[in-house]
Amino acid sequence: MSTYTFRSGFRRFRVGWKAYLLQSAGAGLTTSLILLFLNLEHAVVIAALGASAFIVFGRPFDLTARPVNVIGGHLIGFAVGSLCATIPHSSMYPTLFCYGLAVGVSVFLMVLLNTQHPPASGTALGIAMRGYSHEAFIAVITITLVLAFVHYVLKPHLRNLF
Repeated sequence: MSTYTFRSGFRRFRVGWKAYLLQSAGAGLTTSLILLFLNLEHAVVIAALGASAFIVFGRPFDLTARPVNVIGGHLIGFAVGSLCATIPHSSMYPTLFCYGLAVGVSVFLMVLLNTQHPPASGTALGIAMRGYSHEAFIAVITITLVLAFVHYVLKPHLRNLF
């Protein structure tokens, strides 16, 4: 990265330091909530939901931060991942194909249904790898609803951080 990029980043931080700190704290708190619901066996889903927190708090005015995108994207990812996990596969290549299929189909459906949310493809991958779990379903629903609600309520007070 160039020095100009770092300087301009620090300049933006100096001007909007409160927003940077509060929105980063919101993302951290939301991620803590995610960790309360899921254990590390769902690491890919945890990472996907953490990335969603970044989008909601770091880029709240982007298309992918809309509540319908966050909720719809993760529900699509969860459903596609669950379906791909049921495809029988016994060796490495069919297994890898199923994982790739989960990501590809989730991208296709999110774009088709105008619910693009890139981290939700991580949810599809994570569920395809681990299989359906009631615990993961409750966590995905709860966290996406929390993120959507926070976005809806706080959006007038949020700003894109970069």
